[in-house]
Amino acid sequence: MGDLGTYIPIVLALTLARDLNLGTTLIFTGVYNIITGAIYGVPMPVQPMKSIAAEALSDTGFGVPEIMAAGILTGGTVFVLGVTGLMQLVYRLIPLCVVRGIQLAQGLSFALTAVKYVKKIQDLPKSKSLGQRHWVGLDGLILAIVCLVFIVIVNGDDEDLGRDRNRGSTIKKNKTDRIRRIVFSLPSAFLVFILGVVLAFLRRHHVVHEIKFGPSSIDVVKFSKHAWKKGFIKGTIPQLPLTLLNSVVAVVKLSSDLFPGREFTATSLSVTVGLMNLVGCWFGAMPMCHGAGGLAGQYKFGGRSGGCVALLGAAKLVLGLVLGTSLAHVLNQFPVGILGVLLLFAGIELAMCSRDMNTKEDSFVMLMCTAVSLVGSSAALGFLVGMIVYVILRLRNWTKDKPLSTIWMQKHDDQL
Repeated sequence: MGDLGTYIPIVLALTLARDLNLGTTLIFTGVYNIITGAIYGVPMPVQPMKSIAAEALSDTGFGVPEIMAAGILTGGTVFVLGVTGLMQLVYRLIPLCVVRGIQLAQGLSFALTAVKYVKKIQDLPKSKSLGQRHWVGLDGLILAIVCLVFIVIVNGDDEDLGRDRNRGSTIKKNKTDRIRRIVFSLPSAFLVFILGVVLAFLRRHHVVHEIKFGPSSIDVVKFSKHAWKKGFIKGTIPQLPLTLLNSVVAVVKLSSDLFPGREFTATSLSVTVGLMNLVGCWFGAMPMCHGAGGLAGQYKFGGRSGGCVALLGAAKLVLGLVLGTSLAHVLNQFPVGILGVLLLFAGIELAMCSRDMNTKEDSFVMLMCTAVSLVGSSAALGFLVGMIVYVILRLRNWTKDKPLSTIWMQKHDDQL
């Protein structure tokens, strides 16, 4: 359950707002979990592509065909880069500050969408506001605030807990310490999700009669030229740098830190990310990738082998095969206020990746990229502007008779 904090709100929001095929997504992601767990032998996460999801939630015209087209094009590009050995070269050409700018923009986009879900009653499939949310009730503001406070309490003291672990030999293990460790180890997003499912049945208990057992039909998605074009411009272009850095390179580095002796190559991770989307997206499964945050989350909650993600995959597979798309009937009654809280923390987690910018120049490039992405409603435009600003700042340093290649690669050598 270590990385369900992003999987649950993103898949749930897209199911409710964009008619994502939940049954197909559960089946394919379950298979992905089982296979990657067996291949890598570590809790390798399988997470939704966040930039594509953010675009889909913020743009009502970005539907299932566009989502799947973006996933196929992203997966195909990553697969080619992996098998040809060009992955490392591409990484060196994409500045980390630009990638962080896109991550910050997409995280804030998630958070802003989440606040709208919490504040106002929404007709999710049409994304139209229907009025202010009431304070009380099974989908009221008080319930959303309680869930928000619970997640803050559970997840708000990770650094202090880590320091306590490092000094464990000198700290007296009293009852309070044990309680704190138990509280900080709770899978908060999963518990809040379970609460939302229970409330969904309470809001409309007759929904149980709409559940049909057995897998839903898996159909091939129909694509138009417009879907391919829009999926590439608004989905693939902003998602690609995130996938290259956060799903491949960062995972390679983190896996070597957390699991010494089990080092993976960027090529192998590129191939698995590519194959997942080149297969599943044709049938309507949400575009997926690996992620350093998900790997850290699995490790934080005790995951040490591929068995934990394989068990998670088996659970997804059972749900997909037994309930299929009929599970969406239950989720249609899911309190949108709680969904907003889950989505808020998914966005915050993504935005927090940008905290490692330590220089003024890198922070400037990152914030320029973020501002253009948000104001222009286009992560692709933000990526382009960020690259241009980065090049201008690098050229400004061309005052010591250094070759351009040396100036360009100076920062990347430190990052690697």
